[in-house]
Amino acid sequence: MPLSISFELSDRDLTHFTQALEAARASAGSKTTEEIIAAASALLVDAGKVEVPDFIADRLDRLDALIAMATDEGWHLPEADRQRVLSALVYFADPKDVIPDSVPVLGYFDDAIAIEMCVKELTFEIEAYEEFCDYRQSGADRRGIDPATVGRADWLEARRDELVDRMHQRRNRESGSGYGASSGYARRGYTSSYRPGPMRVR
Repeated sequence: MPLSISFELSDRDLTHFTQALEAARASAGSKTTEEIIAAASALLVDAGKVEVPDFIADRLDRLDALIAMATDEGWHLPEADRQRVLSALVYFADPKDVIPDSVPVLGYFDDAIAIEMCVKELTFEIEAYEEFCDYRQSGADRRGIDPATVGRADWLEARRDELVDRMHQRRNRESGSGYGASSGYARRGYTSSYRPGPMRVR
């Protein structure tokens, strides 16, 4: 029989996880883009080998979307925006988890919380990317082609540019600066705008 549970992470709870994210960013300072993407992808592969709660599985699906945002040839984010996404993914390149992944059932719980925080931080990027994927899918369907083979098609560029511009405008309105405050990882171009605040998880 399903059991529905929701809980709220307080400012204190979120500060704990924020510190873990920042520590991961600092310790992963020597990681290349390829290593960060590979580590996040490896987490998905490893998690797919075990049975995890639906709560965690749902968050891992979102991690897959974050990886796609950084690697999708058709989306090809401007470098500053791409670094924002990589800044979120770098937590998963740090082997020192809050909860080791080998712990049964709960091993990916901290990863799920970290993903939730990243999703909150990258709300405008995710919204724009989802709209782009929907537009590409419908355009590919009309042309009778596989959207995975589209790449940087001319018919996509105008819509992509429009969505990226809107993404920047919304982020500018929220933060007043567009890219948020710098983190300890900023020396390599990675920045974060996340700041603790109560967060409800279902």
